[in-house]
Amino acid sequence: MKVFLAGTSLLPDYGGPAFSVSRLAMALEMVGAKVGLWASDQSAATTPLLPAESSVHRLTGTETSAMGRFGKADVIHDNGIWLPHNHGLAKLATGRAIPRLVSTHGMLEPWALKHKRWKKSFAWWLYQRRDLKRAHCHHATAVTEAGHLERLGLGVPICVIPNGVDVPAELPPIGKKENRGAQRTALFLGRIHPKKGLAMLIEAWARVRPEGWRLQIAGPDESGHRGHVENAVFAAGLSEIVSFVGPVAGEKKKSTFFGADLFVLPTHSENFGIVVAEALAHGLPVVTTTGAPWSRLPELGCGWWVDVSVDEIAAALRQATSFDTETLRAMGARGREWVRAEFGWERVAKEFVTKYEELLTKKLTVP
Repeated sequence: MKVFLAGTSLLPDYGGPAFSVSRLAMALEMVGAKVGLWASDQSAATTPLLPAESSVHRLTGTETSAMGRFGKADVIHDNGIWLPHNHGLAKLATGRAIPRLVSTHGMLEPWALKHKRWKKSFAWWLYQRRDLKRAHCHHATAVTEAGHLERLGLGVPICVIPNGVDVPAELPPIGKKENRGAQRTALFLGRIHPKKGLAMLIEAWARVRPEGWRLQIAGPDESGHRGHVENAVFAAGLSEIVSFVGPVAGEKKKSTFFGADLFVLPTHSENFGIVVAEALAHGLPVVTTTGAPWSRLPELGCGWWVDVSVDEIAAALRQATSFDTETLRAMGARGREWVRAEFGWERVAKEFVTKYEELLTKKLTVP
């Protein structure tokens, strides 16, 4: 099985898709596929997210020249839509009669469609709708995302396969966090972007002002949004409690998770929210919103899943920060076991290979 796996960027600052696509490439190789990894910004050659010893083929150049060096693929798996290279891959797949699976990565979620609406509307009717209808399969990471895709009426089969997550082999010794002192940490980690709901988080934190807690915001700035968030922090009188640590990756990202007691993602919209799974994998209970498809958090006793509003986020924070360390740790342990059981990379890669094989064996006709 030869898979041409494509993305926009594989650099850490690009966010979740860079991590998930790079990791999927490695997992597919582990289960026997031959993978050519390509990104439109040419970062396949340099990404630190792919180990130097990996057998994944790092491809550069245009999508056509990259395919030429890799050899005709059995399947093209594209990650993302809207951009010129996505259109190029759609044409390449159609011209060479190669089945194409498209992971939309939340780019067709209601909130995302409203963001830069007019530009997207123009692209939709110019080429994007046609390109999506010509795909052989659309991939969603959660049932809610699949529902949004279904409502677009594109007439293309939809598969639901979650993102995979690496679960650290061990957690820090129990006494390590206590040695930091009395103050505990709530962590946000992700792109600092309006979609992530940080303005709501700052207002909610200002209302609750939990004693003995600090809020840490980690991740890259996007489009200057960090400045707006910092202004909100200053206006709320939280400058001594809220800190910004910038982008984190590798061991620094791991230690950032391990240094926290609670994870918060106050998002307006996520197709999956890989960072929620990562936080759970590192033993953290999670507060997130219905903008992310993590409804089982309260059911499994490992977090809060609340409406997208300042009032609801504040209520969840008030309860979470009132719990003692032992209670939060027990919640995190339950979440960690859930992730280990359902989101392992080998399992995810095998599901994709099964779907690729299905696309190859079916005699699908493309409009």
